[in-house]
Amino acid sequence: MTTWTDRAGIPSRFVFGCLQLFRFGWLELVSCLFPVCLFAALAISKYVDLPIARYDALLIYCVGLTVLCWAVGLETWREVAVIFGFHLVGLGLELFKVRVGSWEYPGDAVTKFGGVPLFAGFMYAAVGSYICQAWRRFDLRVSNYRPLPTTILAVLIYANFFTHHWIPDLRIPIALGLLVVLRRTWVFFTVGVRRYRMPLAVAFALIGFFLWIAENFGTFLDAWNYPDQVSVWRLVHPAKFGAWSLLVSMSFVLVSSVKALEGRLYHRGASATVEISPQHDGANHSAG
Repeated sequence: MTTWTDRAGIPSRFVFGCLQLFRFGWLELVSCLFPVCLFAALAISKYVDLPIARYDALLIYCVGLTVLCWAVGLETWREVAVIFGFHLVGLGLELFKVRVGSWEYPGDAVTKFGGVPLFAGFMYAAVGSYICQAWRRFDLRVSNYRPLPTTILAVLIYANFFTHHWIPDLRIPIALGLLVVLRRTWVFFTVGVRRYRMPLAVAFALIGFFLWIAENFGTFLDAWNYPDQVSVWRLVHPAKFGAWSLLVSMSFVLVSSVKALEGRLYHRGASATVEISPQHDGANHSAG
């Protein structure tokens, strides 16, 4: 390996650390291909006059982008199916939230129902696409995953987005329950020649933070607006960061349902990339 060392090796470690940071950033960027293309379309459609309604054009674009990702092998048909599942989950949430006035979509469109354009589900699908892409590019492995309690809590998180309009908001106790369930769950990933790990709960929080940043861009581009952004754009409330971190768990549960059986699903005889906790399953695969 090429080195840039003095005897203490400090410059070598610094340069290697910088290279690793660059590699990590690059892998994250290419894993975000679908979201980046989606936001590019949002920006172009805001400032360029289109022959059809903006939301209709975005729907056609997103469908075409999904087909293209499948056709060139960036995503398998099973991954596309899982991503479409999260699309439906997100669309259901959108229909309810718009109806109760949590946010709104300005502008008319043929493909707009109940105040929600159908393209909106692709913003949730973009999260699923990112997870699938990152899983492959970082060679992710998840250890000590507890599917049943994690799935139950993810469903409760989703339900709470609806029920907190009538009963007390339970997101904090549910989030604490998720932390307990995931306390021994680690995600392993590769950057360059090194293997790293972090708690899965921390990964959820980091993804949620960047989704909050993306949401600020989305509202700035008038893809949708919160009530306090209708007349003038304002920063999305920081509490949405926590909401996104929790919602990521639903996307992860859907993707991991495929990844836990990946070797058998694709008939390759390979080990699953999600290791079920021994107390829930007899499997004892290496996560490394």
